[in-house]
Amino acid sequence: MGDGMVSMGNTIVKPNARKIRRILPKKSHAASSAAVAEGEKKEDEDEGTIVGFAGTTADAFTLLERLEGKLDEYPGQLARSCVELAKGWRTDKYLRRLEASLLVCDKKASFEITGNGDVLESHDGVLGVGSGSSFAIAAARAQMDNPDLSAEDVAKKAMKIASEMCIYTNDNFLIESLATEEEKSEDGKDTN
Repeated sequence: MGDGMVSMGNTIVKPNARKIRRILPKKSHAASSAAVAEGEKKEDEDEGTIVGFAGTTADAFTLLERLEGKLDEYPGQLARSCVELAKGWRTDKYLRRLEASLLVCDKKASFEITGNGDVLESHDGVLGVGSGSSFAIAAARAQMDNPDLSAEDVAKKAMKIASEMCIYTNDNFLIESLATEEEKSEDGKDTN
């Protein structure tokens, strides 16, 4: 989940930016399109990787393109793709100047990637980047033990709180989600 705020200094430039992208594997995307054209539904369809970003937009898109290349180079290996991106980001003379942070997840894991060479996996499944991230992370962690709230409900409430506390976070939210491995039953169908 991400907000839509883009600012320059203390001025709002755009309130509805799309800071979340879904990357589909090249082979899976072509196969998916063919199956849909033939009216078939692929049982174990790869929902791809979701990437969210904060920081300088051009820098984030540069990193997003590099990540897409790493995901194609190491299919099904999100952690390795993230580590390889972080290595390049840290050691490449051009890339090390990029100012952005990425959150990357697939149905198995979630990571934060920074320009310091960090690839961080949360101990509790809560990650955030951007100006309001500390508010959103704290609010999400405070609500996680509420059995009446789904992960999406926790994220919505946490982002709403962050948008009320951080002047660089708004409440124009975009939500992308994946069915996790835990949410699938043994027959491969979603349990939600």
